[in-house]
Amino acid sequence: MQIGVVFPQSEIGSDPSVIRDFAQAVEDLGYSHLVVYDHVLGAVHEAREPRLTGPYTEETLFHEPFVLFGYLAATTRRIGLVTGVIILPQRQTALVAKQAAEVDVLSGGRLRLGIGTGWNYVEYDSLNENFHNRGKRQEEQVEVLRKLWFEPVVDFSGKWHRIDRAGLKPLPGREIPIWFGGVDDRAVERAARMGDGMFPLFQPVGEGMQKFETLFAYLDKYGRDRATFGLEGQLNYAAGPEKWGSQIESWRNVGANYVCVRTMNAGLESPQDHIEAIRRYKSEVGVGV
Repeated sequence: MQIGVVFPQSEIGSDPSVIRDFAQAVEDLGYSHLVVYDHVLGAVHEAREPRLTGPYTEETLFHEPFVLFGYLAATTRRIGLVTGVIILPQRQTALVAKQAAEVDVLSGGRLRLGIGTGWNYVEYDSLNENFHNRGKRQEEQVEVLRKLWFEPVVDFSGKWHRIDRAGLKPLPGREIPIWFGGVDDRAVERAARMGDGMFPLFQPVGEGMQKFETLFAYLDKYGRDRATFGLEGQLNYAAGPEKWGSQIESWRNVGANYVCVRTMNAGLESPQDHIEAIRRYKSEVGVGV
C-alpha cells in the first residue's frame, strides 16, 4: 500500500514558493503521490433554490489542478500527480484530454486522472454545461479521452461529441489511468465498468462496507480483476495518532493499494504546520505500508 498526501487546497495560500516547498516536502518525506481537489468556481450558498449543501463556498481557495501540476512537474521529480477529482462533465472533453496529456508528458508519466460529477449546479451553469445529464455525459467523455490519448487521428460521433478527423499532439505515450470518485450506486457501477480504479467517498467500516460489497459485485459482473482494480482511501489526520493505524488497516482489509492523508480542517495554522503534520504522520505510521 502506498501513502500519499492531500494537497491542503483551502489552507495553503497562493505563494508559489510555499506551494513548491510543500510539494517538495511530500516528495522528500517519501510519500508516493499528491492528491489535488478541483473546483473552478466557488458559489455563495445563501438564497439558492435548489439549495447548495456542499462543503465549499465562494470563500474557499482552489488552485486549478492542471496548471498546478504543470508547475509541480518542474519542481518535483518522483511523486505521482493525482486529481481527486476533476469534475469532468463541467469541462470540455478535448481540452481536458489536451491538458492531461501535457501534464503527463511534462511530468514523465506521473499523472493519474481522478474524475467525478460534482454537486455544484451553479458551477455547471457558469461554465455553460448541463448539470442534469452529467453522469451519462461523463461516460462518453471517458471514451473520448481514451481515444484522443491513443489514436493520432480520431473520428468520433457520439450523443454529445463529434470529432471530425482530429487529434492531439503530443500524445502522452500511454493510456493515462482514469479513476472514478463518488458515493452513490451509479458512480460505483461506472467505476467498476469503465474505471482503472476508484476513490470511494465512503469508509470501509459500518454501513460503508455495504457499498464495498456493491462495488465488488459490479467488478465480478463485468469480469474485472479485483487485484488490478485500484482503490484509494482517505485518512483523516485530525482523527489523531490513536486512530491512524486502524484507519490504514481498514483500507488494507478491502484491498486498497493507495491511501492519502488529509491534513485540512485539523486546526493547523500555517503551511509549515501542514508540513510538520505530514512529517509527524510519517514518523508514526511510515509511508510504505
